[in-house]
Amino acid sequence: MESMVAAQRLAGRRALVTGHTGFKGAWLAAWLAEHGAKVTGYALPAEPGESLWRMLDDGRIRSVEADLNDRAALDAAIADCDPEVVFHLAAQALVRRSYREPVTTFASNVLGTVQLLDALRAAPSFRAAVVVTSDKVYENSGQIWGYRETDPMGGHDPYSASKGATEIAAAAMRRSYFYGPGAPHPARIACARAGNVIGGGDWAEDRLVPDIVRGCLGSTGCVVLRQPNAIRPWQHVLEALDGYMRLAGALLDGAPVDQGWNFGPSRDDERPVIDVARAVVAGLGQGRIEIDPAAADLHEAHLLRIDATKARTALGWTPALGFTETVAMTADWYGELHRGTPAAALCRAQIASYEARRCAQTETPC
Repeated sequence: MESMVAAQRLAGRRALVTGHTGFKGAWLAAWLAEHGAKVTGYALPAEPGESLWRMLDDGRIRSVEADLNDRAALDAAIADCDPEVVFHLAAQALVRRSYREPVTTFASNVLGTVQLLDALRAAPSFRAAVVVTSDKVYENSGQIWGYRETDPMGGHDPYSASKGATEIAAAAMRRSYFYGPGAPHPARIACARAGNVIGGGDWAEDRLVPDIVRGCLGSTGCVVLRQPNAIRPWQHVLEALDGYMRLAGALLDGAPVDQGWNFGPSRDDERPVIDVARAVVAGLGQGRIEIDPAAADLHEAHLLRIDATKARTALGWTPALGFTETVAMTADWYGELHRGTPAAALCRAQIASYEARRCAQTETPC
């Protein structure tokens, strides 16, 4: 039977990863390089402070630090690496920052995506792209069932609206210029929407796990929660990336999967914020939780679920980790880093453990 490790199918491929200096992008670039892909990263410089990318950069990945809207730099990078497969993760990815910087958010997320896809029209070897958006692309009506790929795009805040608009723009570029009757370029393009992704190496502002880690391992020894009962589809970063790579492999194989896809945990693994906080604090072995509803000064959806039935049925993708394992891996990563273990060793070990779990899941060879 075919190996269930999606990264192995991309070994030796020329891959362009936008957003490689961010949390998910750094994990993805490292995972691809671990299996011999020839990876070029294109992104803005990593945020000041602690950075997973700076911890993992070992020379295996060619890094170009530039804005997607710098068309000359983008064209030069694409011409130089001539990618076969593209993972587009570069984005302004923070909801609360989007309230402060709406123009930057739309320019980065929507126009940056259009710039990338337009530039890729000149790439002769380009065959597949996964445009990563968010579970927040859907018009959130507060429904208790999960949103499916056929539900309408929307967004209350600038970030969510920009991601919905990104999906619409990507679909228009795909239909106008890429695979299809009379299309001038044979590449296939799909969009991927994941739930709330957690894992070691995330230090972004205003995100739950980084806030817990900073608080519990910092001088205050506590984390303050704004909406402890908000329910989210939590999943480990490796689960989402495995889905993205599986989708890219299907696109490269010529499968008709150039559309939108949800990658999320099972319903049993959707939990309120307070459950995640308690589990991470327990895993870290120190810290306390405080609740301050007054801190919830901006709109945040109380309930958000996505339905990943299509990915399970058509791509054969199913979660390999439950909620307990997801949070334990996350807390262990930060705890071990705090105790002096190098980030690269932690990522390599967790990737190997995840791949072994994937293979055991379906009794397939690695």
